[in-house]
Amino acid sequence: MTTLLAVPPMSLSEPLRYQPDNADLGAMLAHFRLLEPVFDALPDVAFFVKDASGRYAIVNRTLAMRCGYKDKRDLLGKTADEVFPRRFGRSYFEQDMATINAGQQLMDQLELHLYPGRQPGWCLTCKEPLRDAAGRVVGLAGISRDLKAHEGSHPAYSRLADVVQHIQDHFVQPLNLKQLAQMAGMSVAQLERYFHKVFHLTPRQVLLKTRLDAATALLVTHDKVTDVAALCGYTDHSAFTRQFKATVGVTPTEYRLMLQERAG
Repeated sequence: MTTLLAVPPMSLSEPLRYQPDNADLGAMLAHFRLLEPVFDALPDVAFFVKDASGRYAIVNRTLAMRCGYKDKRDLLGKTADEVFPRRFGRSYFEQDMATINAGQQLMDQLELHLYPGRQPGWCLTCKEPLRDAAGRVVGLAGISRDLKAHEGSHPAYSRLADVVQHIQDHFVQPLNLKQLAQMAGMSVAQLERYFHKVFHLTPRQVLLKTRLDAATALLVTHDKVTDVAALCGYTDHSAFTRQFKATVGVTPTEYRLMLQERAG
């Protein structure tokens, strides 16, 4: 039996809260809107479509709730820096514009998100430029999906679990893929492929996540960013700051200030 997804009724006289400037984007949005009930049914995925100025044209209920909005239509026409906490929002907006201006997709970008009233959570973000018939970028569509638990039933899990434990126990050391592959009894290509299937991350992303998990905890108790960088395996604290900002959206110092503001 086919299950029909109910769509909340909307009066024909009710004006749309966002009207695209580009007719081609408007036609694309009409198709995306047919799938809104499907996107709204994904509790672990934030879905969005934006115009060439980075303004939200469509969002799903999950994104609205995580940004503290009861009505998802209230996000329409706004940019990320108007919706997210100010230090994060600017970074997300810059990422949007970089994707639009370069016309290149962003695939499985590991990010640490901090939503209002919510604990930090890891996700993988994908953004795809939307093009008109002439090839011009008129907007973007994207998702940020929560990082899932590992696939413990996978046949390779037990061998990979030892590798992950090794990474977590020695995260201050540089990643040696050849050594890790030997530990698991596989080739480097197999290791990377199985890592993605089982943990939804590459070995390098697991190392990055482990280091930044440690860093976010250490920033609460350590005053000097240089000390945190060294304790997390970075010999150059400026490299640590760049990678932290690229992944989290703010610098280590700004992140600590946000934690202090929330605690206060």
